Amino acid sequence: MQVSLDKMVDILKAAAESSRLRILALLSRGDLTVSDLTEILGQSQPRVSRHLKLLMEAGLIDRYQEGSWAFFRLCDADAARKFVMELVAGIDPADGQAERDLERLDAVKSKRQARAAEYFSRNAASWDHLRALHAPDKAVEAALLKLVGKRPFQSMLDLGTGTGRLLEIFSPLYRRGIGIDMSREMLSVARANLDKAGVSNAQVRQGDIFSPPVERDSFDLVTIHQVLHYLDDPARAIREAARLLRPAGRLIIVDFASHNLEFLREAHAHQRLGFSDKQIGEWLAEAGLDLEESQDFEPKSGGEAKLIVKLWLGRDRRLLIADPTNDSRQTAREVA
Repeated sequence: MQVSLDKMVDILKAAAESSRLRILALLSRGDLTVSDLTEILGQSQPRVSRHLKLLMEAGLIDRYQEGSWAFFRLCDADAARKFVMELVAGIDPADGQAERDLERLDAVKSKRQARAAEYFSRNAASWDHLRALHAPDKAVEAALLKLVGKRPFQSMLDLGTGTGRLLEIFSPLYRRGIGIDMSREMLSVARANLDKAGVSNAQVRQGDIFSPPVERDSFDLVTIHQVLHYLDDPARAIREAARLLRPAGRLIIVDFASHNLEFLREAHAHQRLGFSDKQIGEWLAEAGLDLEESQDFEPKSGGEAKLIVKLWLGRDRRLLIADPTNDSRQTAREVA
């Protein structure tokens, strides 16, 4: 983290206080609300809010709104996040106060998981009916992992993250993952699932897929999993996703092939009855992406009412090349 001397003093002052350092350690394990932090720290809400304000002013954490709830997370900037992670890594995990904080954090996360389980139980019958019509999720996930490969990358964005499953399965590969969803209920489910899986390098936020609250040209991988058929303008969603990719970045879409199961419009709020390769290919091209691959996944059941799951991979046409004027540092520049 390279900042001015005065700024570094301000940053160190903000972090060099017991409660604020505890907050940073807690946020390094996931996003939390003020209520979560007051419960864990055992302090009043005004006092916790004051600590949060100072940490935000120092550029170490960020705040975002989700309905009437305010969540706090470590700053998105890589340098600031690395600074905080290195700082909290120096805290002895056997420290009594640190141990108590983690125990209370586990209790907060257990409450999240209980709420998520309740939501799932209310909707399980509907989702199970739909799953019975298409290929098992495990087959699609295995194909996704094979397609992306084992090479680590910087950042991933999952649009319409739902349960957060894609953030979970790709978490060993990316340094920073973000999931976006409009539903607060689904975000609660995603947080509970990521907590349960021990995924600390991903976060989820409330946002519109047509205007996601993230910076453009920032992600190596963007995924849209079983979302497009709910949208009235899927082409626009693809264009917005393409703008978020870094040069040579990849967009993966998972959805249904074209079908005629009209009951899905009423029973499951589907606005589109699947998509063809031609349709997706044209939309990717309009967004400046090349369709590199498509795969089909047939359901195991042989009934007439069935859905074919499709996987499409698009890649940004821009390339990253080494700057020939710089021999000591491999900087990169974009070319169309």
